[in-house]
Amino acid sequence: MWHADPSRIDLSLDSRAVTFENPTGERGAGGSSGLGRKGAPSRRLAPGEKVVLAELRGPGTLRHWWMTFPPAPPERMRALWIEVFYDGKPEPSISVPCLDFFGLPHGRPVPFSSALAAAQEGRGFNAYYPMPFRRSVRVELTNGSDRPTELFYQIDYTLESLVSAEAGYLHVAFRRENPTTLRRDFVIAEGLEGPGRFLGCVVGVRILDAGSWWGEGEVKIYRDGDGALPTICGTGLEDYVGSAWGLGAHASLWQGAPLEVRAPGVALPRYAAFYRWHVPDPVIFSRELRVTIQQIGFAFFRDNDDAAFERYQRTNPAAGHGWLMRPRPGALAMGIAERSDDYCAAAFVYCREPQAVPRLDLGAALANIAREPHEKPHPMEALFA
Repeated sequence: MWHADPSRIDLSLDSRAVTFENPTGERGAGGSSGLGRKGAPSRRLAPGEKVVLAELRGPGTLRHWWMTFPPAPPERMRALWIEVFYDGKPEPSISVPCLDFFGLPHGRPVPFSSALAAAQEGRGFNAYYPMPFRRSVRVELTNGSDRPTELFYQIDYTLESLVSAEAGYLHVAFRRENPTTLRRDFVIAEGLEGPGRFLGCVVGVRILDAGSWWGEGEVKIYRDGDGALPTICGTGLEDYVGSAWGLGAHASLWQGAPLEVRAPGVALPRYAAFYRWHVPDPVIFSRELRVTIQQIGFAFFRDNDDAAFERYQRTNPAAGHGWLMRPRPGALAMGIAERSDDYCAAAFVYCREPQAVPRLDLGAALANIAREPHEKPHPMEALFA
């Protein structure tokens, strides 16, 4: 793992890699295409084409993914998606858009770096989630867009004599609710059986509500029989991400919000995203897990905004202790209120046994993410159009 003692020399590990130059990962077969002189670093995928990136016999662990594909509009970038099947299972335990797997929702790459995922210069996508497998693993990638694309990749792994009985299989499931339902918390993760561990999540928000701030909702983690109330409940979205008093673009080892799409001169972003990795602060469950986030925001109305306040109250019920009236000179009202936005999430969960996750609904993943009028195409897009 990433934090293991790098001075340790463990001869039980057989270090391998799969690429288009060596798709089987066989020893002494790297670079065999083109007589060892870079014959097949990439492959052009036709619209709708599926390719197997790895089909390996275990025991072993996938340890590092690197991938890149040319810049393109958001709906084409997000249409590349992966599925992972463990131990010969007919249904995938991972089914998610590629960019979301690497920490970037909405089909919009931006530079960031964290302990488990990174997008170097916004175009080199890396993941360091340890992915043990006992009998076998199969990795598939599909180009779900209507245009061909060039794909480069490398998956580094080790074969081992034994995978620990305590090790879990990584599951990644994608969900989207567009828009969310008023007063009903958006589900980040649920439906997987323990023993397990919630590694974390990558969440994207398309802001639809006109309130002053969109992120007052608390993240709630229900474990092993929790009823109406969870065992773990945060204090607000930006607090869960480790920031405070709003949420701007930033990144750190375990949490961050690298993506913010905001039109010039506009107070609210149109798109925002965050990630949170529970590594130093593990979330373990024995039987069941459910992780949700509330759709609650903050709204502020100045004097003489009576009509706007009345309209907002009709569509946005007060949350918590309700509205604070005349809180200070020049202010009519302020408070937290229920709201509805467009949420998506990729949830990362380790489980002791491989299980099926919902297959990606590509149409739902691609809806309403087209480039905004103020967003400019990447300069390299013209080279690959």
